[in-house]
Amino acid sequence: MNMNPVALKEWASAINTLTEGRQIILLRKGGIEEETRRFELKSHSFYLYPTFEHQRTDLVKKEYRSFVEQSLADFRPNAPTVRLTAYAEVAADLKVHTLEQLGLLYPYHMWTEGLASERLRWKAQDPLHVLLLRVYMLDKPAEIRVLPEYSGCRSWIELTPPPEAGSLKPVLSDEEFGRKAQEIGSLLRQP
Repeated sequence: MNMNPVALKEWASAINTLTEGRQIILLRKGGIEEETRRFELKSHSFYLYPTFEHQRTDLVKKEYRSFVEQSLADFRPNAPTVRLTAYAEVAADLKVHTLEQLGLLYPYHMWTEGLASERLRWKAQDPLHVLLLRVYMLDKPAEIRVLPEYSGCRSWIELTPPPEAGSLKPVLSDEEFGRKAQEIGSLLRQP
C-alpha cells in the first residue's frame, strides 16, 4: 500500500476503539481552524494522529469511558514526540443531515447521544460526515516529532518528514469489515 504522509487528528480514545475493532466509523464536522470552516475529505488514506484535548468521560457512552481514562493517563503534555500506531482507508464518506439518521448510528460509535446531536446541530447547514474506515495497525509504531504546525483545532496535518513505511495488518478481516460497513451503509440507504 502506498502510504500518504498526511494524518487525520482524532481523539486518542477514538483511535483505540478503531484499532480494537470496536467501531469502524468516525463522525466529523471539522475543526474551528479549518481553512474552509467545514470538514472536507482531503485524503482517502491517512495516519491516525492521536489528540488528547477535549476528551472527557462524560462525552462518551459508559462502556467507552475506560478508553478515555486510559488515553488521558498516557497523555504527556508538551511531549516532543507522538506515537502513530494506525493507518486508515476511507471505504465511504456518508453524510448525515437529520437527527433521525444520526439516531440510527447510535450503536456504532462511542459518543453520547448529546454530543452526537450537538455536533450535528453545529453549523446545521453542513452535514455530519460519517467516515467508514478500514483500519490497519502499523507493524512498527512510528514515533514522530511534534511540530508547531500540528497544533490547533484542524482535522488534517501533513507529516514532515513522513514516517517510514512499514507493513500493515488489518484490524478486521475483509468479511467482518464488509459486514459492518454494509450494515451501516444500509441504515443510511447508501451502499
